[in-house]
Formats: sequence, C-alpha cells, structure tokens
Amino acid sequence: MWFILPPMVQPDTDSDGVRVPPPLIFLGFLALGLWYDSPWFDGKLASIEATIVGGIIATVGLALIIHSAAGHKSAGSNVAPWKPTTTIISLGAYKYSRNPIYLGMVLAHGGVALCGGSMAAGITLALSILIMKTYVIAREERYLEAKFGEQYRTYKSQVRRWL
Repeated sequence: MWFILPPMVQPDTDSDGVRVPPPLIFLGFLALGLWYDSPWFDGKLASIEATIVGGIIATVGLALIIHSAAGHKSAGSNVAPWKPTTTIISLGAYKYSRNPIYLGMVLAHGGVALCGGSMAAGITLALSILIMKTYVIAREERYLEAKFGEQYRTYKSQVRRWL
C-alpha cells in the first residue's frame, strides 16, 4: 500500500513495530490539506469565528497531548511507539481513552484545519484517523495484548479506544 514507507526509525524488538512517528502522519496530512485550499497561503485569515473555535479546539488537543505524554513519563513508560511499553497506564486521561495522545492529535489537526479555513485539511483528518486506526493502533493493540495479556484485555474492555 502507499503508506508503507522505508523505516524512518528502527523499532526495538520489544515494540509494536510502528516505524512512522504518528505526529508525522497527522502533520503531513494537515500540511497537504492546508496547502490545497487554506486562505493562509494567500495571506488571508479564515473567519474570526472559525479562527477562535479552531484555536480553542487545537489548544485543547495540544493540552491533552502534553498531559498524556507527561503521564507516560511519570509512569516510567516510553511515549514513542517503536520503544518498549513498560506498563499499562490507566490514570489521568487514560481512564477515559486508550489513546488520548492520538485523540489530542485529532483535535489539534481539526482545530488547525478550522483555523486555516481548509475543507481539504478537514478531509485529510479522516485519512489520518484511518491510517492511525489501521496502521498504528491495530499494531499497538496486538503488541500490548501479547505483552500484557489479561491485564491489557481487562483495561481494553473498560476503556474506549478514543473517547
């Protein structure tokens, strides 16, 4: 398939095998969408309403990413998917979503697309989510289930994938 790229990072043998950093997936599709139809490239802004609402959504997304990444650090686990996961995190945002960092990326992408007045960036958000679900999250879930077994299956049954 077109999204299988040469390895950008060498995964650890104790990892899910994700080689393309998830932020690059979102940023790449966001940039493509903005380039296609954002008024920013003509030196203009989107409507004030879209800019404010999009800014709030993007800020919430970035805050969720930062908060969730800090949860990894305090639990002594790696954030990068190509590095070993050392524990199942079920505190903070992880009580409500198994993927709060990715949820934050979705919100940030959507918020910037709105700020940028870009319908194409909104559409590429759907592509980003599809790739994340099939390429990244599916691999992560198989890895975590194989590594943590019943502990992960219990967590998975209690906490939704996104929200």
